Amino acid sequence: MKDTLQASNQRLITYAVLSIVGNLLVLIMAVKRSSHMKPPELLSVNLAVTDLGAAVFMYPLAVASAWSHRWLGGDRTCIYYGLVGFLFGVASIMTLTVMAVVRFIVSLSFQSPKEKISRRTVKLLCLWTWFCALLWACFPLLGWGKYGPEPSGVSCTLAWGEMKEDGFYFVISLLTFNFLGPSVIISCCYFGLVVKLYITYKSLDNNQQIPNIIKMHRRLLTIAVLISLGFIVAWAPYALVSLWSVFRGSEFIPPEVSLLPCLFAKSSTVYNPLVYYVFSNTFKREVKQLCGRANACHASNPGNNISANAIYLVCDARRLDKTENIGEIEVKKVQEDKSSL
Repeated sequence: MKDTLQASNQRLITYAVLSIVGNLLVLIMAVKRSSHMKPPELLSVNLAVTDLGAAVFMYPLAVASAWSHRWLGGDRTCIYYGLVGFLFGVASIMTLTVMAVVRFIVSLSFQSPKEKISRRTVKLLCLWTWFCALLWACFPLLGWGKYGPEPSGVSCTLAWGEMKEDGFYFVISLLTFNFLGPSVIISCCYFGLVVKLYITYKSLDNNQQIPNIIKMHRRLLTIAVLISLGFIVAWAPYALVSLWSVFRGSEFIPPEVSLLPCLFAKSSTVYNPLVYYVFSNTFKREVKQLCGRANACHASNPGNNISANAIYLVCDARRLDKTENIGEIEVKKVQEDKSSL
């Protein structure tokens, strides 16, 4: 068990460092680009806040406990740790769900320059995600559910094994409304977007160039799907082990085995910045600039670099249409010059 805790401690330190650095970079880039941000992009900022909050308020205590091979806090600290973990976890899945719905609404008409989601609406949606998370996190404090130590003894969460009778309906409701339901909504929204992109692509002539707006939505869809898939896949083993603990009892699960889904779930806070870095040229360039690896004079202008501006949720259809029109004019000029020769 000590070897397992030592290995988990190393992974937790890695998760903490990557999550804090990565999500801080996302927030710094968001501040730098605040004047160019569209309202739905605030949801990505909200997601970075949830991941950063989990890394800052949870991981240090978990690392110290794993290092000492025992839980360092008392009962109140255990409740605090479980509440904070529950709060940020529910806030993350709710934010991802709202992101999927907003992406679907915004992309209903690819060519429409009209703003479909106002900034006030997005702010209310962000508040709604935190209200839902706080509500569910407070239920165990009010007697519906219970916080307690994990079988490994080095961190705390919902006491799944102790809720076999009293908290059975709480567990079913929790997994239905905060994991299964959101996962279905996310899947349906992104499946609808894939169908929409496929139909739009098929409607183009063979000789017609794919519009920039379609390319942009395709890239944004890839980023959104990977972020959501990373969270769901990371938390699925934890949800299955939790259900097993409720129906069969946690005593049938060795502590070493129960520790792995917890570690896998904690890794969900690392994925988002990595996805941004891999798939967004703008984010990658500005991170390198911030780290001093790129000359400031070669940095991209967020107002002009349209094709690479794919870090968040939306794109400016008017700007892309303008770019496409300029490109068409330039092509026509080249063709006219060739014909005159």
